[in-house]
Amino acid sequence: MNDSTTFPPLPDRLSIDARSPHHIAAVFEHEIGIKFNDKERLDVEEYCISESWIKVPSGKSLDRKGKPLLIKLKGKVEAFYR
Repeated sequence: MNDSTTFPPLPDRLSIDARSPHHIAAVFEHEIGIKFNDKERLDVEEYCISESWIKVPSGKSLDRKGKPLLIKLKGKVEAFYR
């Protein structure tokens, strides 16, 4: 088969929150993966490659709007299409 699907370039910073200025809907039309310190993470809410951090939910705690509280982890970040 000829698989000539072109993917949009992955941005330096990306968020899954649609209200964020770092949310790009075209990227989420395809499945993406995030490696943090050479291990794939499935719970990443936001990442920044140039600043080397990810934001992940902090347990089951929620903020006053019902969104999970996020913590920032620093380390090596890689984004890729699956």
